[in-house]
Amino acid sequence: MKRNKAQPAPLPATVTDIPEVKPGQSVALLQELHILTRDGKLNQDSRRKLKQVYHLYQFIEPLLNDVRSAKGSVSLVDHGAGKSYLGFIIYDLFFKALGDDSHIYGIETREELVARSEDLARKFDFPGMSFLPLSVAESTTSDKLPEQIDIVTALHACNTATDDAIDFALKKKAKHIVLVPCCQAEVASVLRKNKGSSLGKNVLTELWRHPIHTREFGSQITNVLRCLQLESHGYQVTVTELVGWEHSMKNELIVATYKNLPRRKPAERLKEVLSTIGLDEMGERFYTGAPATTPADAEVAP
Repeated sequence: MKRNKAQPAPLPATVTDIPEVKPGQSVALLQELHILTRDGKLNQDSRRKLKQVYHLYQFIEPLLNDVRSAKGSVSLVDHGAGKSYLGFIIYDLFFKALGDDSHIYGIETREELVARSEDLARKFDFPGMSFLPLSVAESTTSDKLPEQIDIVTALHACNTATDDAIDFALKKKAKHIVLVPCCQAEVASVLRKNKGSSLGKNVLTELWRHPIHTREFGSQITNVLRCLQLESHGYQVTVTELVGWEHSMKNELIVATYKNLPRRKPAERLKEVLSTIGLDEMGERFYTGAPATTPADAEVAP
């Protein structure tokens, strides 16, 4: 007998019928996020998207467990949340089993995406999720967020939004920070502006003399400066790739964990790098907010 064309295709009985989906993951949620099709299938684009989010979750899960083991509850802010793929998947896999004190906050400027995420959280009964129509910078002073946040993420926050996320994390005394920077143009523009006066003074200017090198070097040195900034606040920093370069060119993953490490040397290195490549005027952007010498430094520094 021919199937009625109007009849929907049967959904997978369990996630085991979709090998890419993690055990315990809601198939219905993945469909609402348009990662799975209506008949429970993965197309090439959604498979790539799911792989990226799951791979990022592998880095975040140990951080979640670290906070939970220390204090029981977990708070996480996801900056530039977009459609909140990351937030919903983290909540479904981890937060759903926690108590009422744990919470995920999605920060996104587009109000229509905030409204959609709020509807989705209500539909799946995720009471520990909130969404705020704010920029990253605005969220730092918003009274709708607690004074302290355990984990801060910023996945593909464009240009200076990543720096705003770092500023947010430092001011909220975050234990863990997870960044995948994107579209970094600010440093390149300053390098370009100062290139003429620097060419005859510093041979290193050759690294960014040509326009394409200015863009690429500016992007790379931005992340170097961000890492030094975090280290100058006592964080231990790890830099790796999120997924294979064939999936995304915006692929650098920065994970920082507060360890109260010595601050003096990274603060000095940060200042020296800025001076060497003619970026002194950007010192405020990559501020340390920390004294040149700290009690932790005194134990190890000469």
